[in-house]
Amino acid sequence: MDFLLSLAPAYAEVFLLCMICVILLLDLFLTDAQRDLTYVLTLFTLLGCFLITAFSQPVNDIEPFSDMFVADPLASVLKMCIYASVAVVLIYSQAYIRSRDMFRGEFFVLALFATLGMLVMVSGSSMLTLYLGLELLSLSLYAMIALQRDSAQATEAAMKYFVLGALASGMLLYGMSMLYGATGSLDIDVMAEVISGGEADTTILAFALVFIVAGLGFKLSAVPFHMWVPDVYQGAPTAVTLFIGTAPKLAAFAFVMRLLVSGLGAAFLVEQWQWMLIIMAVLSLAIGNVTAIAQTNLKRMLAYSAISHMGFLLLGVLSGTAEGYAAAMFYVVVYVLTTLGTFGIMLLLSRDGFEAENLDDYKGLNQRSPWYAALMLLLMFSMAGVPPVVGFYAKLSVLWAVVESGYVWLAVVAVLFSLIGAFYYLRIVKLMYFDAPQDHSPIVANLPMRWVLSLNGLAVLGFGLFPGMLMAICAYSVALSL
Repeated sequence: MDFLLSLAPAYAEVFLLCMICVILLLDLFLTDAQRDLTYVLTLFTLLGCFLITAFSQPVNDIEPFSDMFVADPLASVLKMCIYASVAVVLIYSQAYIRSRDMFRGEFFVLALFATLGMLVMVSGSSMLTLYLGLELLSLSLYAMIALQRDSAQATEAAMKYFVLGALASGMLLYGMSMLYGATGSLDIDVMAEVISGGEADTTILAFALVFIVAGLGFKLSAVPFHMWVPDVYQGAPTAVTLFIGTAPKLAAFAFVMRLLVSGLGAAFLVEQWQWMLIIMAVLSLAIGNVTAIAQTNLKRMLAYSAISHMGFLLLGVLSGTAEGYAAAMFYVVVYVLTTLGTFGIMLLLSRDGFEAENLDDYKGLNQRSPWYAALMLLLMFSMAGVPPVVGFYAKLSVLWAVVESGYVWLAVVAVLFSLIGAFYYLRIVKLMYFDAPQDHSPIVANLPMRWVLSLNGLAVLGFGLFPGMLMAICAYSVALSL
């Protein structure tokens, strides 16, 4: 009984792992015609995890897994966002993967294993736990990209991601090993105490910081560690690209908060990693927005867009204040919400033998379906930061935190590059409303996808009109977790 009670903060992870084993074994006995059961069980698993996390009460005197696991408000909020985003990805992807012979147990099990890795990253309070979660997520993503075995493009994307991901993991692990050597502990809190007490060698800390920031930059797809993003986004099946571009961003934000802010948040170290993040943020905003203009493939355009958005995320983190961290969290949640809808429209327009990934495929969408064109309009306005949709308030909150921290020039640079970035988002709006359609085929979607996609688009508008609740949740979870 005491053992079960000691696992209370990790009940969601335990339930998820048990259900993965059940689905994996059950899928062996199902025929292709019965594969819908695997899909339903996967969604049921995510719903169960959501309810367990939502109704779990914090147990302050329990330290699960030798205090290598933390269950705080930041973890709970991010986990619920992860469950919801993965469920939406699966709903959007159902018809797509079915038509491409990917509607198999392997896809759903890998998605759940990746989700488990994200949960471990979110709740890790030890460098060992954080790294295990990161590798579980990464290995699952490599396999998901290569799941379409007959596609040379997908296989090439998986190989590129694997090679560069292994290099980034090596750098991150090397930085962690130097931190362990300098502080004598793998525990984030103990490490922070040793560093704050001045007991660690500052030279070793400086080298460790460089390797860790480089590894985090790769996971966040920030410049100059962005080389893999466009090729992987374009080469992977669109359903997998949607998965890569959404929930893992939430886990990466948590990883940054745990390791960089909680572990390396000593005053003299903050000054060092702030300037590293400033350089990465400015380069990401510049290269992401400028290069996206030249793209004719929507998936590559969204890849460079993701790079620029991670620049904005870094702006919130580098402010070094609780308000900045809350703004960064608000920004990444809004980015995931908007990206889900954007790729959802792409999957909606795709059909067997046709990928709606070129900009010309969106010409005249308003004539084919005014409703889906209106949803895409809201999503593009949110990406560009146009009021009254929620993307405007996400960018405004980050800019405000940067200005409050004294980096007025940095806010000006971010605004200038956002104006450049607005061009390629508004170009899609122009194609939808002012060009003649090249494709007149009917848009077919199942009922769950139509409803979820509509709610997704309306949520972007709703949170834009009433952003206070979501911003308050982010501020509350950050304030109680730092």
